[in-house]
Amino acid sequence: MTDKGYKGVGMEGAIARWYAASNDRSPDRFSDQVERVRELAEPGSEVLEVAPGPGNLSIALAATGDYTVTGLDISQTFVEIARAKAAESGVRVDFRRGNASAMPFEDGSFDFVVCCAAFKNFSDPVGSLHEMHRVLRPGGHALVIDLRRDVSKEAVDADVARMGISGLSRVFTKFALRSFLPRRAYTKPEFEDFIARTRFRTYDIHTSPLALDIELRK
Repeated sequence: MTDKGYKGVGMEGAIARWYAASNDRSPDRFSDQVERVRELAEPGSEVLEVAPGPGNLSIALAATGDYTVTGLDISQTFVEIARAKAAESGVRVDFRRGNASAMPFEDGSFDFVVCCAAFKNFSDPVGSLHEMHRVLRPGGHALVIDLRRDVSKEAVDADVARMGISGLSRVFTKFALRSFLPRRAYTKPEFEDFIARTRFRTYDIHTSPLALDIELRK
């Protein structure tokens, strides 16, 4: 475990802006995540997205009109980008800077917590799950969706094709998803071990060729 809260190079400055621009080229990529949240989070829920990056999912959830949305990211650049994007979109999202394993919220602040494509980057995965449990109200849900360590080449190729990116962004994204990102990611048994070390006692883990979809209930 490290003090900085994440593995690898921090997403600040130019690299964060590149990532945000790449995500903007494939806006439909978040539609499945929105629908997955809407399956689990009741209208009127207070939703926290952990590590929202440039804020696309949080903004899309707020735009439904069904949720009050907060986003917490350790990158100051991402917080600034997400705030600007929310203002441009005309929706209200409370984007804040903070660490997933030491969240700046009171106990029981949210009805639903979601974390997509970021959990593998946390330096303290169990601590982050502890914090998700702490900030949830009784009966609340958490949803973690992320790359699986044993992802296949075919699944990566299909996901990159779906993004609709080209040129160097396509080459780098495919390289990342085939190499260093899976090494940071987890298998289903590893995630089950993490959960066993928290106060979450009810959960479901669904698998696809690309990812793990972990639903946790308080």
